[in-house]
Amino acid sequence: MNKKPLTEPPIIKIDHVSKEYRLGAIGGTTLRDEMRRRKAERRHEADPTARIGYTGGAYGERFLALDDVSFEIRKGERIGIIGHNGAGKTTLLKLISQITAPTKGEIGINGRVASMLEVGTGFHGELTGRENVYLNGSILGMSKKEIDDKIEQIIDFSEIREFIDTPVKRYSSGMFVKLAFSVAAHLDAEILIMDEVLAVGDVDFQKKCIAKIKEISYSRHRTILYVSHNIASIRSLCSRCVVLEKGKLIYDGDVEQAISLYTGKQGLSRQEISFGSTDRSCFATDGKVRLQSLRFTDDVSSCFAYGQTIRAELSFLAEGTLKNLFFRLPVFTDSGTRVGTIHTQILPCVVPGSHRLMLTFSFEQLLPGKYSFWIIARSDSLADPAYDHDVVANAVVFEITAPDSTPLLPGGYYAGWGPILFPEAAAEDFADEKI
Repeated sequence: MNKKPLTEPPIIKIDHVSKEYRLGAIGGTTLRDEMRRRKAERRHEADPTARIGYTGGAYGERFLALDDVSFEIRKGERIGIIGHNGAGKTTLLKLISQITAPTKGEIGINGRVASMLEVGTGFHGELTGRENVYLNGSILGMSKKEIDDKIEQIIDFSEIREFIDTPVKRYSSGMFVKLAFSVAAHLDAEILIMDEVLAVGDVDFQKKCIAKIKEISYSRHRTILYVSHNIASIRSLCSRCVVLEKGKLIYDGDVEQAISLYTGKQGLSRQEISFGSTDRSCFATDGKVRLQSLRFTDDVSSCFAYGQTIRAELSFLAEGTLKNLFFRLPVFTDSGTRVGTIHTQILPCVVPGSHRLMLTFSFEQLLPGKYSFWIIARSDSLADPAYDHDVVANAVVFEITAPDSTPLLPGGYYAGWGPILFPEAAAEDFADEKI
């Protein structure tokens, strides 16, 4: 009698997983810092290692980054993981990558994992790009012979051959991504994990990477886990989508339904949005500014009438004196296409400590629809122009609503025309002469 074949087991199984952290820098200091702290305690002095603006209120409190999450992933699936800032996406990927262990629950993995969770992870600044290919490849589990066989393919794909023998400390964040992705893409791992790694790459390279990921998935039957705020890349790449919210799994299934749930729930009814628990590890920042929250004033939430003037209070922490600080707000459609960027006025001198900045701006050229914007802190006095002070991706998802009357004639507000309302074009009639 013929036996029926057994169902293939999942390549990843997340079984009632929770991850709990304690707020504050507990266990994260050096011996030298601990000695300085003890000495200050004996003298009844302030803690010399405390962060600027720290009041001690939340220190040691417990924070549940993931709360009883369960799902399975089959071999060859391309899974998108989306959710607002602080939802637990990066924490989940770190658990799957075995960088940290779950507080509760179990994670079963049946295959070799290649992770790209931070730009340039595993790179040594003093080594050249070529030397870092061998170093990073070894960290990811490749043998020297494997790297020897693929080194030329890796260099060609990275598009940085002319800089391959330059120390990577001179690379931009985009060059880091190109080389790091190229190494990971040529690794014979069964599972490839990526967290917003294409956010700093140029558009053409992003398309090239997505095509390569699809080829890896189809031809080699590899499993892909992909976190991104770029909805267009999620649509293009993923066959299934998981939505996280405040550490909980709220949806697992169709990509379009997941996107609809995500864009509909994130921030549209919130008057104040906190960035305290937002993960910034996927961006190259110097940490001189820490964005804390954005609060809309005038009793409005992030749902605006067409042409409305918007006032919002941006709270941030400066770690030192900064010259010529400004904030950049790139604006995107709900499909992830950038439509423009708002810049604040330059602040000539910002002193260390907490600050509240009142912003007044308008989206008067955007037609009704759903959009989002990032918040980027930067100054023109940066020693290395490749680094921002702080970046919060997809900081606010907002909606612009149409007036009660929406005629399809010129001057109307039909969203189907596209996201931007252009100025009216002049039209001068020259009648043909009658015969």
